[in-house]
Amino acid sequence: MKRIFRLFVLAMMVTAVAVSCNDKEDYVEPTLDVTPNNIAGCWSLDSWSGGELSSGSYVYIDFVRADKTYTLYQNIDSQYMRAITGHYFIYTDDEKGAIIRGNYDYGNGDWSHRYVVTELTEGRMVWTALDNPADVSVYIRATLPSDLQ
Repeated sequence: MKRIFRLFVLAMMVTAVAVSCNDKEDYVEPTLDVTPNNIAGCWSLDSWSGGELSSGSYVYIDFVRADKTYTLYQNIDSQYMRAITGHYFIYTDDEKGAIIRGNYDYGNGDWSHRYVVTELTEGRMVWTALDNPADVSVYIRATLPSDLQ
């Protein structure tokens, strides 16, 4: 009887190890609601409309939750860094989902697009222009380099 019990316990242990080793599912980071709290902090533009940024180019956007402001650090349209500030707004469209829009300080107008924000996780988010679905920007969580602060 002891021998049968030991064989049974051994078979259960082997089965448990085999099942745990065969768990090949990829971990999928849970998505977050698009809120000022969840997007707060610094993000770096990783790709834009499916392409990579040219060497030496960068875009960082730092969202402040408390007053819904942002600072955009970029050198896309200049060889020197430009810091652009403004306010952002998040709202939900029943069909499209979470949408972010913004304006620039000093009366410089609104962003040229409103963006549907998808795939927001702790480390990544995707923006798609509401009026141009081919305009897709992928941002990754980042730390603002000290030379830009």
